[in-house]
Amino acid sequence: MDFLTSKRFVTTALVVLAILNVMLLGVLFWQNIFSRNFRSVEVREYYSRSVSPNPDEPFSPAQRARFRELRRDHFRKSMPEIRKIVAMKQELIDEAVKTNPDSARIADIADRIGKQQTLLDRNLAMHFHELSTLCTPAQRDSLKAFLGKIYTRRYEHGSRWIREVRPADGPGPGRPHGPPMP
Repeated sequence: MDFLTSKRFVTTALVVLAILNVMLLGVLFWQNIFSRNFRSVEVREYYSRSVSPNPDEPFSPAQRARFRELRRDHFRKSMPEIRKIVAMKQELIDEAVKTNPDSARIADIADRIGKQQTLLDRNLAMHFHELSTLCTPAQRDSLKAFLGKIYTRRYEHGSRWIREVRPADGPGPGRPHGPPMP
C-alpha cells in the first residue's frame, strides 16, 4: 500500500491543516483586536478627513477650500504653543513628584501654563472669527451653534464626573438611604 494514498496520512494531513488554520485565524484576531489597545497616536501634522460631498451642504466649494486652508494654518500656529504647554506640564509633574517639592515653583509653572493656555484660547477665538468672516449670516448662526455644541460637550464629561463623586456619608449605590447615583 502506498503511504501517500493511505487514509491515515490523508486524515493526519487534514487535521494538521485545520489546526494551522485555527492558529492563523487566532493570530490575526489577536493582532487586529488586542494590539489596538496598546497603540498611541502623536499628532504631527494637520489631517483632514475626506468625506463625500453632501448635496445639501450649505458651503460652496470655495468656502470649503478656504476653511481647510484656515484650519491648516491655525493648526500650524498652535502646535508650538501646545508643545510648550506639554513641556511645562511635564516640568510641573517632575516638580510635584519630588520628595520636597517647591510650592512656589509649582505655582509659577501653573501660572505660566495658564498664560500659555490663554494665548492658545485667544488664537482659537481669532480663528473662529476668521471662519465666521467667510460665512453668510445664516451660516454664521449655524457655525455658532456648532462651535457651542463642541465646547459645551468638552466640559460635560467633566461635569458628569463631578456629579458621580459623592461624599462618603451621602446617598449612593449600595446605601439603603437614598436613590442610586445617576
